[in-house]
Amino acid sequence: MLEAADTTRVTPRPRRSAPPAWLVVALACAGQFLVVLDVSVVNVALPSMRADLGLGAPGLQWVVNAYAIAFAGFMLLGGRAGDLYGRKRMFLLGLGLFTLASLAGGLAQQDWQLLAARAAQGLGAAVLAPATLTIVTAAVPEGQARARAIATWTAVGAGGGAAGGLVGGVLVDLLSWRWVLLINVPVGAVVLVAAVLWLTESVAGGRRRPDLPGAVLVTAGLATLAYGISQTEAAGWTAGATVAPLLAGVALIGAFLVVEARTAAPLMPLGLFRSRAVSSANVAMLMSGSAMFCMWFFMTLYAQNVLRYTPLEAGLALVPTSLAVIVGSQYAPRLMRRLGARTVAVTGTLVAATGFAWQSTLSTRGEFLTAIMVPGVLMMLGAGLAATPLAALATSGARPGEAGLVSGLINTSRTMGGSLGLAIMSTIAAARSGGSTSPAALTDGYALVFRTSTGILLAGALLMLLWLPRTTSAD
Repeated sequence: MLEAADTTRVTPRPRRSAPPAWLVVALACAGQFLVVLDVSVVNVALPSMRADLGLGAPGLQWVVNAYAIAFAGFMLLGGRAGDLYGRKRMFLLGLGLFTLASLAGGLAQQDWQLLAARAAQGLGAAVLAPATLTIVTAAVPEGQARARAIATWTAVGAGGGAAGGLVGGVLVDLLSWRWVLLINVPVGAVVLVAAVLWLTESVAGGRRRPDLPGAVLVTAGLATLAYGISQTEAAGWTAGATVAPLLAGVALIGAFLVVEARTAAPLMPLGLFRSRAVSSANVAMLMSGSAMFCMWFFMTLYAQNVLRYTPLEAGLALVPTSLAVIVGSQYAPRLMRRLGARTVAVTGTLVAATGFAWQSTLSTRGEFLTAIMVPGVLMMLGAGLAATPLAALATSGARPGEAGLVSGLINTSRTMGGSLGLAIMSTIAAARSGGSTSPAALTDGYALVFRTSTGILLAGALLMLLWLPRTTSAD
């Protein structure tokens, strides 16, 4: 540099060395933390949002599902875009959109503005999330090191979902519900600057055009199905207001599959599912997500609406579950080496089912230890144990040029199952409570939700035992 300053000749700028793998993993995990945090952080703020913006019960569900459906529907497109146009570029684009949408949501003055902002957040998350996992797998060579990196990514993501209740409770109690969204703005800005400085670009795929029609069809199909399910609460399953959107949603999903089978560059190549690892892990993740995603929603509602916890108290009550899901995710790779990925996934699912079964015995006078802490720890310890082997199995079945696509697919399966599961479980709870807001009626509805989730998880464990490959190469 000094020599160049003292002479008139221009020296080539040295190529910047690659950043250490731990720094790349840390930045990717920070992005994933924000994405998953926003799935759950609004739960404890829902009563405050309802009072401030006049949201009804269906509106509260859509505060969560507007984000989740946009997230699930466009994540495949986000994964493919990362392969085609660069993982760093998509990381920055997704995080930027997510941050701006968080600002818009925090400043919303009407219910439709909040729901639109949540959908925009979901779109940004759909671009960001698959890039985070692909950046992690590209930075760490396959083997035990990659298994540990994936476990860290899983733990951070799961921890984001678990920490949402605590973070939301603190912000709502000390500031207002708006800060559960506004807090993303400074954090997102810091991660953006760090990513610009330290991430390196990687592209794995030809310059094919992304399948935008496929993304629109699958998102519209999911949203329409969820809307139809939510209509059953007021109109019943046989009413035209319910049947019409359900049929339309099925038709849109069918059209999506037709488009994918015929287009030259499909968003979701159906041939991917010829891989046993990819197909079985995604179906298992779909089933697990449909049960586990709604846990935070109903646990926080139970704590506030039945046990009369404040938002901060409800968030603090879920801290042990935050620790449990991180412990499960971090311990999973060790068990995978000893027992194999399939055995760990099945064991984790059975542990979670035990927690859900316990939670289904909740009452209006539940004690913290037996009504929230112990069953919550079992639910999320099992979730952490199961998620890592399922993600590892799915990505082990991908070719390098399809890594982003499969990363997006496994995230889509989890979130798609969660969004549809939340719509179904909300309907089940409302039907059982019969429209009453008394603690006894609400408790009956929540208990039925946890019993239903227990059955889904037991069925999922059986499916994993019969279908999942025994191990991955990382084992």
